Amino acid sequence: MTTDSFADTAPAFAEMANRMVYATLTTVDRRGRPRARIVHTLWEWDGTSLVGWVGSMVTPMKQAHLRNNPYVSCNYWDGVEAYDTCVAECRAELLLDERSKREGWERFRSTPPPLGYDPAIIPGWDSPDSPTWGVMRLAPWFLRVFPGEYAKTNGQRGQVRTWRDPAES
Repeated sequence: MTTDSFADTAPAFAEMANRMVYATLTTVDRRGRPRARIVHTLWEWDGTSLVGWVGSMVTPMKQAHLRNNPYVSCNYWDGVEAYDTCVAECRAELLLDERSKREGWERFRSTPPPLGYDPAIIPGWDSPDSPTWGVMRLAPWFLRVFPGEYAKTNGQRGQVRTWRDPAES
């Protein structure tokens, strides 16, 4: 598989994923069975590193899944007009310490919509101290960006980009 550079793929991924906002995030249980849910994500690209964030409902199931296997898949699809798709395979960390919860709450609250939102609108998330509020940090090891125009034009326009962390190969 040809791998594009991280410097080219990460900003293309962040732009597409942040435009779509919502992803299907999949974890696996201790028996290897997948569990998918829709999440509101926010990706930050600073020119050298890419980090994803999810305001996360803290459930025993999600905690057990991530404790057993800390890897998740985030899949995005814009099927309305563009047919753009992108995916991030990530190491996920559910952050439940007071500082991380407050920083995550403020990150989502202070970011303009549609990426940002007030977490307090979610039932059970009254404040960063709410026991059901947590922040998931996503560190990608694989990215794929597939613009719909590439498929629509038989590869004449757009570019599919794929990056894999060499340490994960």
